[in-house]
Amino acid sequence: MEEFLPDSNEAPTPPASSDFPTTPRPKKEHIKVMLIGSPNGVHSTIRHLYSLGFAEVTAWSPLQPTSTPGEVMSVLRHSIPRD
Repeated sequence: MEEFLPDSNEAPTPPASSDFPTTPRPKKEHIKVMLIGSPNGVHSTIRHLYSLGFAEVTAWSPLQPTSTPGEVMSVLRHSIPRD
């Protein structure tokens, strides 16, 4: 019976990357954007972000009061391309 002995002068060859199954990465990442401020400031920022093409005005949550008097918040869940 013949035994296999690796050549000690040769470095082992790693398996090709195609030998390992890969899970495809999602092409988009979900982020949450939160605006906190006066009702006027939050509405103004939402409209400005819309004018830049960031998100539709209707995609933002309704204004919610915070624990600070006169302050509100609005949240947006947005998808961005993944690098």
